Amino acid sequence: MDIVQTEVFGPVVTVERFETEAQAIELGNDTDYGLSGGVWTDDTARGERVAAALRHGTVWINDYGPYFPGAEWGGFGQSGVGRELGLAGLDEYREAKHIYRNLAPEPQRWFG
Repeated sequence: MDIVQTEVFGPVVTVERFETEAQAIELGNDTDYGLSGGVWTDDTARGERVAAALRHGTVWINDYGPYFPGAEWGGFGQSGVGRELGLAGLDEYREAKHIYRNLAPEPQRWFG
């Protein structure tokens, strides 16, 4: 259905049935978008596994919606480009440069 495969940006919730953890992950990742998602479980290890496997920029476990200024924000797939906020957001404004300094240079003797 379109409602589970597109970003509607509204107060909408869908309910889908699944029988295995792998099937739940497959359903969660079956979209071109991946801004955020939620996992509800009483099994902490399972929640962490599923959250790690989902291709979403933010995954909440047993909650949905709280955000913190120090947390990166951005999606996967067609849900935006890059990251905002957090260290990854600051990196968007950096231009990294590598500088190497030889503290004990030796003659190269390139020509014999």
